[in-house]
Amino acid sequence: MFLRELFAKLSKSDTMPENPPYIIVGLGNPGREYRDTRHNIGFMLIDKLIERLNARSMRVQSKAIITTAQYEGRKIILAKPQTFMNLSGQAVQGLSRFYKIPQENLMVAHDDLDLPFCALRLRPAGGSAGQKGIASIIQQLGTPDFARLRLGIDRPPGRMDAAAYVLQAFTQKESQQVAELLDKAADAALTWVTDGLDAAMNRFNGNGEG
Repeated sequence: MFLRELFAKLSKSDTMPENPPYIIVGLGNPGREYRDTRHNIGFMLIDKLIERLNARSMRVQSKAIITTAQYEGRKIILAKPQTFMNLSGQAVQGLSRFYKIPQENLMVAHDDLDLPFCALRLRPAGGSAGQKGIASIIQQLGTPDFARLRLGIDRPPGRMDAAAYVLQAFTQKESQQVAELLDKAADAALTWVTDGLDAAMNRFNGNGEG
């Protein structure tokens, strides 16, 4: 009887920690030349959260730059994949496996061409909608069921190619609006950690859409 209980306890500890951490992944491209571009707004959110949570020690793990923070008694891992956008799933899969992150504790923040500039939408799951980082994560995890924090960058003007548009830097005027968006997005991400996705969606989506 004792051995059976011990085996069950060990098996449980191998599969899932009792209080698993949350992980917020911001998508972008590494390198100074991409730093302030539209495609890197996910990275910008992670930087905002690092500042907000006073997270200090950064390190490289599973092809990502990560740091850990505490918020309302919960451990949060903040991650910026360093594989370039279209291979982001490698970092997310590696971190999820190492820290035994359940799907409901994973949120990915990314730029979204289908949302108006500086609009914000949370959603529980879905396809990639052409976002290559999200497509890579879905492929590596084998599921689309993880929370998204979509940050609107709008469609390119005229006939500009979308691939060129997302690699453009924000203008000075746009940067002021982006700063406000990132404050709101940080609030949304932390509400997800403390109160759950439904509560965050109800509060921050505005019209209730996922």
